[in-house]
Amino acid sequence: MIKRNIFFLTAVLFLCFFEGTAQSTNLKKTQAKKTAVFSNVSYIGDDQVYNDNPLKSDEFYTPILQGCYPDPAITKKGEDYYMVCSSFAMFPGVPIFHSKDLVNWTDLGGILNNVAEFNPHNTGISEGVYAPGITYNPHNDTFYMIVTAFSGGLGNIIVKTIDPVKGWGSPIKLDFGGIDPSIFFDDNGKGYIVHNDAPDKGKELYEGHRVIKVWEYDLNTDKVIPGTDKIIVDGGVDLSKKPIWIEAPHLYKKNGKYYLMCAEGGTGDNHSEVIFISDTPKGPFKPSSNNPILTQRYFPNDRTNKVDWTGHADLIQGPNNKYYGVFLGIRPNNQNRVNTGRETFILPVNWSGDFPVFENGLIPMQPKLKMPTGVTNKTGKDGFFPNGNFTFTENFTSKKLDYRWIGLRGPRENFILQTKKGLEITPFEVNIKEVKPTSTLFYRQQHNIFSFTATVDYKPESEKDLAGIVCLQNERSNYVFGITKKGNDTFILLERTEKGQSKIIASAKIKITNSLRLQVKAKGDRYEFSYAANGVDFENLGGAVSGDILSTNIAGGFTGALIGLYATAVNDAHPE
Repeated sequence: MIKRNIFFLTAVLFLCFFEGTAQSTNLKKTQAKKTAVFSNVSYIGDDQVYNDNPLKSDEFYTPILQGCYPDPAITKKGEDYYMVCSSFAMFPGVPIFHSKDLVNWTDLGGILNNVAEFNPHNTGISEGVYAPGITYNPHNDTFYMIVTAFSGGLGNIIVKTIDPVKGWGSPIKLDFGGIDPSIFFDDNGKGYIVHNDAPDKGKELYEGHRVIKVWEYDLNTDKVIPGTDKIIVDGGVDLSKKPIWIEAPHLYKKNGKYYLMCAEGGTGDNHSEVIFISDTPKGPFKPSSNNPILTQRYFPNDRTNKVDWTGHADLIQGPNNKYYGVFLGIRPNNQNRVNTGRETFILPVNWSGDFPVFENGLIPMQPKLKMPTGVTNKTGKDGFFPNGNFTFTENFTSKKLDYRWIGLRGPRENFILQTKKGLEITPFEVNIKEVKPTSTLFYRQQHNIFSFTATVDYKPESEKDLAGIVCLQNERSNYVFGITKKGNDTFILLERTEKGQSKIIASAKIKITNSLRLQVKAKGDRYEFSYAANGVDFENLGGAVSGDILSTNIAGGFTGALIGLYATAVNDAHPE
């Protein structure tokens, strides 16, 4: 009896193993047919402003970070500078850069890179995490990054490290509301947090009326001290003029005085930077008589090489003890649209008087600056982040994928595999219009005039399968340019989604015998999508289309346009 039971059990286990192996093999085959392999990617930026303004040996370009890298904050330890930016629902969260001279920057990736601790999986692209602050505390040799996270109920959080290159600790939730926090450490080691908040209940005077609050911070418990909060700015520089959106505060100390610098006017046409002074970190703070200290709002819209929306700044003492300020700004295209998003600029700062002033920050900004004495411009070389016009190529053969490639609402590693043939994307059952993690590897649009070309090896099995390129402003505003199936035929199509409503611009039946080359080119507001079946001769699909839906000021939100290598297993774009 026992032998019979053992025989029966062995047979059952064998059948289960055989069936499981067969299912596993079939699953692998199914996945193999549906995956898309991308290779030979090329991004070429060719903005006229850089062609018209070549660099001399002692010059560098501003912005220093092109594309969607807004809300910069900066700190230093010795000769090492670290700068962070907003990332919203992009993943990993809070990109961080390192420099020795404020000119040449190295991309260190994202600080919030553990999806178990920061998970923007169900947030709109302009939510997630934004407006970080970063501060080095010499009293305990520790870096602090503080930020507002709109996902997972996190709210305002802080993370710490001894070495930003080696990674950061887990988020610590802070017990206060509002947004745009930053942390300051006084000469005696005492900590303070300042942030934007709503006025006290019942005291809001108009739409956009905000306040700046300060809290004392306990370094031993990493918490704000209850009852220490105080409003130190109400409304802005002059409450009688109804200033809007006082935000992005930073505290500094110089010559025994405390300075509070904030953005004012909202992150748009009226954006500016203003500054206040006090004898104590908790005020009262008096505004400078020459505010704003940085803005571009006073100048004609048709000015050459227009830079606008400047503000949301942070100050640092740079090489040779010269002060500099990093801040966000935009470079609109020929239709005054903001497809590259809010970028990180830099200007020298004159702090010879009582108050700092951004040098040439109150006249129309120019595209290039004099380098700090003794610095050599290595941007785009030796691993340093490029700016100006440049070409970025990617074959996905290096062991470490470039940090410029990002995920949306989740880690890129969840859907990519680097192979000898290129980057393999296993599609999620999610399309680009859903507020979920998508199987799309994104690159920021960094120029108003650019081309982005990729080779894709892909054969869809059904109309639910699609792979190709997506140009995305948000989940409700995007272009999809990809390969799919209709009946027994393979098609390439171009779909435009505006305000959540999708329309097929054009489609064409194609026969895929080898890999296909896909390309998107933009010249200002004019975007063109093309494909090459033989890898060389490109055919346009759909003519020239408007990039309006890829602009911040048309589609809304806070991000710049992203270009993605996209695959989905629930395609809803069907050829006509």
